[in-house]
Amino acid sequence: MIAFYLSPIYIGLHILLLIWLVSYLRKVCPFFRHVLTTLFVILLYGLFFAMPGIGFYARGSAYERLFCRLGNYALGISLYELLVMIVYGVIRFIKLHRHLADVDHLKSVKVVRRSGLIALIVIALTCSYGIFNAHHLQTTSYKVTIKKQVARFNHLKICLVSDLHLGYNYGVKEVENLVNTINAGHPDLVVFAGDIFDNEYRALDRPDLMIKAFQNISSKYGCYGVYGNHDIDEKIFCGFTFQSKKKPVSDPRMDAFLKQAKIHLLRDQGTKIANSFYLFGRADYMRVGRGISKRKTPREITAKMDQNKPIIVIDHEPRELSSLAKAGVDLDLSGHTHNGQLFPGNIIVSMMYENVYGYLRKDNMHSIVTSGAGCFGPYMRIGAKSEICMINVNFQ
Repeated sequence: MIAFYLSPIYIGLHILLLIWLVSYLRKVCPFFRHVLTTLFVILLYGLFFAMPGIGFYARGSAYERLFCRLGNYALGISLYELLVMIVYGVIRFIKLHRHLADVDHLKSVKVVRRSGLIALIVIALTCSYGIFNAHHLQTTSYKVTIKKQVARFNHLKICLVSDLHLGYNYGVKEVENLVNTINAGHPDLVVFAGDIFDNEYRALDRPDLMIKAFQNISSKYGCYGVYGNHDIDEKIFCGFTFQSKKKPVSDPRMDAFLKQAKIHLLRDQGTKIANSFYLFGRADYMRVGRGISKRKTPREITAKMDQNKPIIVIDHEPRELSSLAKAGVDLDLSGHTHNGQLFPGNIIVSMMYENVYGYLRKDNMHSIVTSGAGCFGPYMRIGAKSEICMINVNFQ
């Protein structure tokens, strides 16, 4: 439903930006003062920034994936167009207010040309960096100590992966790179902390090849995962979903995909691994999923567990940290936040969660939140990295 409300804002923003662009070009270059060249600029600009809508309505066409991906990039570029214009406006206001320049000087062709060129360069460099950064998967390492003894071993390496958003952005090539990066770390256990899919299963690019790639993950105790708020069957528009009359639940094909990919799905369920430690996968906080009416409380999670053994929880959102710690959980693994993904998003999400990214000690519990491997909406990351986490757990 949020997509419905954001669409008029998106359209209005680009009408204003188009007016500014046409005015700028006509002022600094005589070539753009002709009617035909002006119409060409309007058409080209309008076409690119209409890509989100074109991609949405081009479902089933041969160019569906291209349109949707371009639409996602257009959304990210729009954000930084807006930010640069705001900064430009603030600087202009300060110069006039403090009498650092007069109106005639600021309107001169030389100043307008220079200011516009700087703005375009900043937008281009910022977005190019964001695209490169999103495609550059990194590995972040953590060391934690759980003060419990395990008879069979005293060390466990866990690979935490989250927020792949498999779909128009994240395809076969990205999955193969992900698997190679995971295997390079030689983990004992791999956990997927939700948002494995990006709502529409049909958006997957050659799911058979993706499944084959996931099957190549090498780990002693296998792969486990939970669903997040995007692992549901809903239409998506630039990362935002449309509300439907049906209850939002996961597509059964998602379950089948994970089963074939050898990723054991934990749906508010726990398992004991190697008779040595517990692993519990929580239902998502916002959308508990198909067949679950209410997710278990932290106390209900640990009630039947031997608390002399380590208890590890996968929870898509990093919530209820105090309650989980009091219930006896030793390690809580999450994603969801993307660490904001696009600046200034990291400032906003930092106000929403106690642990928005990285490591936090909560009483005797360790909380680790990853910024994720994939992207929500624009395949760009500025102020946050694309990562998997290798967590070296020592037992004492």
